[in-house]
Amino acid sequence: MSAPLNSVDDQDEASTLREIARVLQGLRFGAVEITVHNGQIVQIERKEKIRLQAARSRQA
Repeated sequence: MSAPLNSVDDQDEASTLREIARVLQGLRFGAVEITVHNGQIVQIERKEKIRLQAARSRQA
């Protein structure tokens, strides 16, 4: 059983979940951190990593 999701500024659960989904869109490598204070979501943070291909060894 899960507790109801409370969010900042009295947003409803559906709009909070939409915001989390929006943050996840297009994220290939990284993390999404949801900060909760006193049972309410107070911050959603997206950390994105950009993976570069390894440099090919140079031929002499």
